[in-house]
Order: sequence, then structure tokens, then C-alpha cells
Amino acid sequence: MAKSGGMPAGVRCPICRVEVSWEGNPYRPFCSERCRLIDLGAWTGDQYRIPGEEIKERPKKGDGEEEESS
Repeated sequence: MAKSGGMPAGVRCPICRVEVSWEGNPYRPFCSERCRLIDLGAWTGDQYRIPGEEIKERPKKGDGEEEESS
């Protein structure tokens, strides 16, 4: 699937799995604006998550507490 120079000739859309051209595709790696927006909506809707411990918010300056320095 890769051509010389390391760039793939085509990729599968991560949303609908249709094979699309990499070069000249303004929506890459997606096949269309629709699939790009579906993916964006999944990120903003917290459907994608990276596993790890929850991070507690640091107090902001001016809240009466000093920030810890690392």
C-alpha cells in the first residue's frame, strides 16, 4: 500500500473503513467531511479516552493557595 518515499498511496477511513487516496484528499485520513465530523464529535463527546489516573486540578493563582513548583 505504500509507494516509494514512505507516503501511503491509500488508507482506510477510520470511521467507515472505505479505502481512500492519501494524496490530494483534504479530509485525510478520513474519506469525507462527514466522517471527519463524526470523529470530532466522538472526541468532544468523550467517547475516546486514554487510560490513566485521573488528574486533579491545581489551584489557580489568586485562589488563596500557592502553586506547587515541580
